[in-house]
Amino acid sequence: MQKLFTFLLVCCLTIVSYAQEETNDEKPKELALDTTAVLTIDKTIKSLYAAISGEKGEARHWKQFNYLFNPNAKLIPTGKDEFGEYKVHYMSPQDYKKNSKDWLEEHGFIEKEIYRKTEVFGPIAHVFSTYESYHSATDEEPFMRGINSIQLFYDGKRWWITNISWSQESRLNPIPKQYLP
Repeated sequence: MQKLFTFLLVCCLTIVSYAQEETNDEKPKELALDTTAVLTIDKTIKSLYAAISGEKGEARHWKQFNYLFNPNAKLIPTGKDEFGEYKVHYMSPQDYKKNSKDWLEEHGFIEKEIYRKTEVFGPIAHVFSTYESYHSATDEEPFMRGINSIQLFYDGKRWWITNISWSQESRLNPIPKQYLP
């Protein structure tokens, strides 16, 4: 009887162990944080676009996204309201994730920088970054274009994004030629 009990116990533990391995394999693997992504303005901007971009069904790199921002940073989309008046909306990086995460993963969203104008004075920088947005890397035409106005701060060790304000291109608000390739 004791041999039967020991056999059943070993079988149960093996099955539980195997099931846990399968479950662990099914969990999305967390992407490693790249702490070098904030050492230059260029790397910071590229990391920003990479963190929110991905094909339909792909998780975004929110840990990297959060790492780019100063704790008090704001993301500030602009656009016209239902009355045709321009408005701004202020969000923290966490608010942006909460409001955008599901949509980005459900629809696919790949944002590519197509032009950049950078100005630096001491520890502050301003980047006008013209972007195109696609649902998939295989799309031939963007579904949206616009300009990200990105403010950064250098603390002597790394660059921090302090604010991003953006506006989408429209028929009445085309991207000026000086901000296109």
